[in-house]
Amino acid sequence: MYQTYDMTFLRHFWYSSGKIERRVLRMATKVRAATRSLSHKRSVHASTSEIVKFLRANLGPTLTASLASVDTRTVARWVADQVTPREEAEKKLRAAYQIFHLLAQVEAPATVRAWFMGMNEQLEDLSPVEAIALDQAREVLVAARSFISYG
Repeated sequence: MYQTYDMTFLRHFWYSSGKIERRVLRMATKVRAATRSLSHKRSVHASTSEIVKFLRANLGPTLTASLASVDTRTVARWVADQVTPREEAEKKLRAAYQIFHLLAQVEAPATVRAWFMGMNEQLEDLSPVEAIALDQAREVLVAARSFISYG
C-alpha cells in the first residue's frame, strides 16, 4: 500500500511538472519571438545617423568601420552627418545594430562587444564583424540566436 501511494504521488508530480515545463517552454518561445521582433523593429525605425552613433559608442570606431568595410574617417563623417552611408554599408550597419540589440537583451554591452570581436566556429572561425563585412549578416544573426539559446 505504501509503495503504491508513493508511485501515484510520483506519477502525479511527474505529469504536473511536465505540464509546467511545457508552459515554461511555450512562454520562453513567445519571449524569444518578441525579442527578435523588438530588435528588428528598432533596426527598421532607427535613422542611419542613430545607428552609426550607437555602433560607434558601443563597438568603437574601428569595429564599426570594419563591419561597414570603410575607414574610421568615413565613420566620423557619418556621425557628423556630413555624408550618409551607401546602401551596401547601411545594410551592414542595420544588421549589426539589430544583432547588437538582440544580444544586449540577454548580455551586458561589454560581452556583446567581445562576441562581435571573437572568432565564432559557426561562422567558420570568422568574427561576426568580419562575417558582416563579407555580406554574411544572415549567418551572423543565426549565430547570435544560437549564442542566446545555448551560450
